[in-house]
Formats: sequence, structure tokens, C-alpha cells
Amino acid sequence: MGAYRIVFAGPIGAGKTTAIQALSDIPPISTEVASAEAEAVGKATTTVAFDLGQVVLENGDLVQLYGAPGQARFDFMWPMISENAIGAVILADNRRPDTVELTLQYVREFAPRIAAGNCVVGVGRSKLRHKPGVDEYQDVLEAAGFAIPVMEVDVRRKEDTLLLLDVLLARLEAAHSGA
Repeated sequence: MGAYRIVFAGPIGAGKTTAIQALSDIPPISTEVASAEAEAVGKATTTVAFDLGQVVLENGDLVQLYGAPGQARFDFMWPMISENAIGAVILADNRRPDTVELTLQYVREFAPRIAAGNCVVGVGRSKLRHKPGVDEYQDVLEAAGFAIPVMEVDVRRKEDTLLLLDVLLARLEAAHSGA
């Protein structure tokens, strides 16, 4: 039985805390505080240090889920949270007009910090704003040199967040097996 770390990253309001709450087998530890910046994107609080949850996989492995703060002013936490991580889930908020470019920024920031650059992108709130679609995210990431899976997700649903985790772990397994 092993213990692994996966980072959830993305801009404020993308759903990192919500995804960890949906996925975690335990009540997550959260460092949420009231914030005017959070209110600007429709929420009352924002993460200032990190969120922490955990999930035990069917094989008995423990996966620690670390949520990174979304604001650049807390970016000093990103290296600590990413240390020894085996993967990153980058979440995008499709309501934002700059969402594709912002997602690329987070991938550029976190991929080098993660073992083998193992990342996936989850696009949330696609039902509220249908464009850009998954293909546009994929095209921009590929043009920047990132071959990363992109999928629509509702971070409130455990099944969706579990799918992100499964894809991430399958990519890591494939990389280790030489596939």
C-alpha cells in the first residue's frame, strides 16, 4: 500500500475545494477565508494556504488531495503543495472569458513541478457557457507542447472527480510501464 499526492490547481472559483470535498473519504481540511476577490467570481471565500482531503483506492493505495490556492498572491504555496506530487488536476471555469489562456498558464506553472508533467484538465461549468469547448482547450494546450487529456466535469459530482483521478493515475501507470 502506497501513499501518493495529487494537486488540484486552477484560478479562484474553478472548483478545487468543491472537487476535493466531493472526492475525499474524510472531511477535508480547508483554509477558506472571506475575500472580496472571491466575491468577484461569485463565492464568499477563497483558499489561502491549501485544502487537504484523501481517498483510498480499491487497491488500498492512499491518495492525498491537495488543493492549491488560486490567487497568484499565494503562489509561494505552490512549490510546497506540489513537492513529491505524482500528478495535477488543473480545473478551468468555463464562465471566464479568459479561461483557455488561464488554464494554459496553470498548466505551465504546475506541469514542471509534477512527476513527468502528469496532468489532466477538468473543464467545469460548461453547461453555463458552452464555448470554448474541450477541443479548443486541447488545441491550445497541444500548440504549447502539452499532450494532456481535457474533459468536461461537474466538480460537485464524486463520479466526475473520480474520473479525473482515474485518468491521471492511468497516465502515470502507462508512463511507468513504458506504454
